[in-house]
Amino acid sequence: MRAFKRSCFIVWLSVIALVAFRAENLPKTKVVIGYVGGYRGLVDVSKIAAQKLTHINYAFVNVKNNRAFLNREATDTLNLQNLNKLKAVNPNLKILISIGGWAWSENFSDAALSDTSRKAFAQSAVAIIERYNLDGIDIDWEYPAIAGEEGNVYRPEDQQNFTLLLKDLREELNRLEANQKSKKLLTVAVGGFVNFIRHTEMAQAQQYLDFVNLMTYDFYNGDFAGHHTNLYNSKSHPAENDADKTFKAFVAAGVPAHKLVMGIAFYSRAFTLKGNSIKGLGDSVISSRYGKGYTFIKDSLINQKGFEAYYDKEAKASYIFNQTTREYMTYDDEKSVQEKCEYVNKNKMGGVMFWEYDADLNSYLLNQINKTLK
Repeated sequence: MRAFKRSCFIVWLSVIALVAFRAENLPKTKVVIGYVGGYRGLVDVSKIAAQKLTHINYAFVNVKNNRAFLNREATDTLNLQNLNKLKAVNPNLKILISIGGWAWSENFSDAALSDTSRKAFAQSAVAIIERYNLDGIDIDWEYPAIAGEEGNVYRPEDQQNFTLLLKDLREELNRLEANQKSKKLLTVAVGGFVNFIRHTEMAQAQQYLDFVNLMTYDFYNGDFAGHHTNLYNSKSHPAENDADKTFKAFVAAGVPAHKLVMGIAFYSRAFTLKGNSIKGLGDSVISSRYGKGYTFIKDSLINQKGFEAYYDKEAKASYIFNQTTREYMTYDDEKSVQEKCEYVNKNKMGGVMFWEYDADLNSYLLNQINKTLK
């Protein structure tokens, strides 16, 4: 009987220790990750509200000759130095380099193809964050084993090589951690659609990652005007993708909820619709383009200049439509961002990320994020 009680006590202690370990490794607060675009040139860091962010992902670092590569080294150097100075405002702020993106993912497949190329890439990426005293690496490969932008190299082997590349990066980051005695992060930005899961091994890949940033935007159908960053599917005009579906699919694929980060769009997608359009949503599309940022939309377009604002209650998504010019724009606003942040809290997700900072310099959406997540 004593042996039995002792065994039970040991099991009980083990369970307590495991729970404590897991609690210790869960994020204490929700992350707020902002992508800051250095690809345009010098970043005006005076416009960044560093105290309202937990992480900045500097976009982008290129992939060239199987190496992480600073396309404009002089400009990138100044940007990274200035971003690091924001830690004087927020000492807990983490600065990461984001490698790839839509335009610079074409060489990822080659870089991930062999043991030699993966190691060279991992070493070059970690060398950049060591040189600039940064906090980690974000991989934005759009997309493993899927075409992505026209001209991208992609192979079926990308499915396994994506995981192996992350493994090598994590190992190189661990070495830097040991040398600097400070945590180094590894994150990914992933396509917010089920097909991305089919072409990767997310259950295996996630073990090397701190966060998985879900690009839950650019959801739209080429034939009709839909939502591009909706939380749920529209009942009146259903489409293939929505953020709720994406989150559940990644959890089912083996990614823990606390590592998943909800994507928010600070920009719109714009469409020109056919002449018989009435309210925009569901009407036929003639052409599409990258739309205005939310600061401009809120200050200059909502219920102005012929644009009327609408909100899809089922999809939790906002849009405006100008019946005269037949212009339709779909975007996140304070209401949809509040819904997304409440979803993050309810589902114990890691937090939110957004693309990109310059699109809402008045911080309408960032203020809403901070208000709701707190």
